[in-house]
Amino acid sequence: MNIHEHQAKTVLKGYGVSVPNGGVAYSVDEAVKVAESLPGPVWVVKAQIHAGGRGKGGGVKIAKSIDEVRAMATEILGMTLVTHQTGPAGKLVNRLYVEDGCDIARELYLSAVMDRGTSRIAIMASTEGGMDIEAVAEETPEKIHNLVIDPIAGLQGHHARSLAFGLGLEGKQVGSAVKLITAVYQAFVDTDASMVEINPMVVTGAGDVMALDAKMNFDDNALYRHPDLEELRDPDEEDPAELEAAKAELNYIKLDGEIGCMVNGAGLAMATMDIIKLHGGEPANFLDVGGGATKERVTQAFKIILSDENVKGILVNIFGGIMRCDIIAEGVVAAAREVSLDKPLVVRLAGTNVEKGKEIMANSGLTIISADDLGDAAAKVVAAVKEAA
Repeated sequence: MNIHEHQAKTVLKGYGVSVPNGGVAYSVDEAVKVAESLPGPVWVVKAQIHAGGRGKGGGVKIAKSIDEVRAMATEILGMTLVTHQTGPAGKLVNRLYVEDGCDIARELYLSAVMDRGTSRIAIMASTEGGMDIEAVAEETPEKIHNLVIDPIAGLQGHHARSLAFGLGLEGKQVGSAVKLITAVYQAFVDTDASMVEINPMVVTGAGDVMALDAKMNFDDNALYRHPDLEELRDPDEEDPAELEAAKAELNYIKLDGEIGCMVNGAGLAMATMDIIKLHGGEPANFLDVGGGATKERVTQAFKIILSDENVKGILVNIFGGIMRCDIIAEGVVAAAREVSLDKPLVVRLAGTNVEKGKEIMANSGLTIISADDLGDAAAKVVAAVKEAA
């Protein structure tokens, strides 16, 4: 789960991370009131969306008067902000964050992430703040300091000092950086975060180190431990179909293709998408109904796939181990009838109760294309979609 910059700053501030003063605004008048409550004379007006690159897209502006704050808030609020992370469709800006300007002497980078290779928390720091860390890694990898933390010992003072020295900090800057790095690590652990990114982390003219921007996301599977964090979810920033899928305990991710997929098991779902592409099609989604799906959940999955206007055909690929093929068949038939399906539907079933599942579909009176194996299923759905086009 992602949260907005202003929310991330509030969470991190609670752990002792220094951040500029500011406030969230949902209207131009609210933005002006926030600015008037801050000392100025420089304010920053920021679009709040779940994507990076806001500044390059025109979503971050510096104001030097209250009138400029009003003008910039009017311009940004309600705009469709397009960045390299939003894709060409962009995202609608529904809220702003107005904060004090900052006397920036240096821009640095800091993040805490899960290192999949070691199954440990890794802290990355770089002197190249304000840049995409991917670009830094590709062009100047020697400028990235990477520290993997032993989960038993945790982050120690000498770890944080080593990173501070590696960033070229000195004097009081070191102590300020150590406090911030330690706080970020503790916030990461306590909140079950999957990423905390501060880009840029800045050194001010006075020698303080603070988070000028902040991004956090959390492990969805751990949110039951953090109802306060779950309340920060912004449904406007998430795909409606993905929200509905989460309610039905389905793993669904919308893609840009035309062939909807319903599969049991993440690995099989990935293989299904690959083989669709191999046969010249494009998957419209990743959808894993899981091993213990009910008829009702399968029906809901079918509806979610069909809610995507780009879907021109559907491939159901089920290997029945824990999941019974007859349950899938009943769900597919029920959903197809309920939505009056008028798109090609290819079903490949294998495993537990496969014959019963095939019998249910054969006796349904629906036009369902049966497939013998995964390659056959992919070829048939791609051909059916092209023929229907």
